[in-house]
Amino acid sequence: MSKRTLLSIALLLSGGLLSGGRARAQSTLVNVPSTDVVAEKKVYAEFDFITDYAWRREGFRTYVPRVVVGVAPNLEAGVNVSYTDGAGVQPIEVQPNFKWRFYRNESKGVAASVGCILYLPITHRRGADTFSMCYSVLSKKFSGNYGTRATGGGYALISRQSGTGAKGGAIAGVEQPLSGRVNFVMDWFSGQNRFGYVTPGFSFTTTSKSALYTGYSMGNHGRGNNALFAFYGITF
Repeated sequence: MSKRTLLSIALLLSGGLLSGGRARAQSTLVNVPSTDVVAEKKVYAEFDFITDYAWRREGFRTYVPRVVVGVAPNLEAGVNVSYTDGAGVQPIEVQPNFKWRFYRNESKGVAASVGCILYLPITHRRGADTFSMCYSVLSKKFSGNYGTRATGGGYALISRQSGTGAKGGAIAGVEQPLSGRVNFVMDWFSGQNRFGYVTPGFSFTTTSKSALYTGYSMGNHGRGNNALFAFYGITF
């Protein structure tokens, strides 16, 4: 691992510990969708950075700004924009999405949601794939100040080109509070495709409305697809 990457990780971690506050609902765990939705009339903004630079002489860097709006009780809609540099010719991709939390029982700590994401290339479209992911997830929060929340479900890729890997699979994730502002998080998409990763990491609540996530994604289809990630999100 390069000195520059180690320094970046250290700065990200130290920044996440600067202030306290209670963790707020997340639209995703790390990569997989959570059962949470953005509250009505609230806006959630996030910026993701993913790179394998530390493990390759010439790696890739992916930048993903995203915005999600609570459009109604238990319903959110948003858009992501994905750009990858350093991995050959990659299209800029727009990803409109929505999620509906159709069940919630706070006393039992159970919630369930469904949603869809459209993956739409807007540059270098020749040979690029336009398709959708639809998913359903169920979560269970166990009681206690440091109670674990487990998430499970499944996903399907609609109109995905043949030869691009699995067209569906399982979703799994776990969130474990370690202190009032630090959580261990790990999630997983099954299947050998662009989503097939297991990602352990940590979340740091920086304020009552913001958090920083850092971790490492490991591909189901080989170490050459592994990558460091970090993202910061804030709710307005």
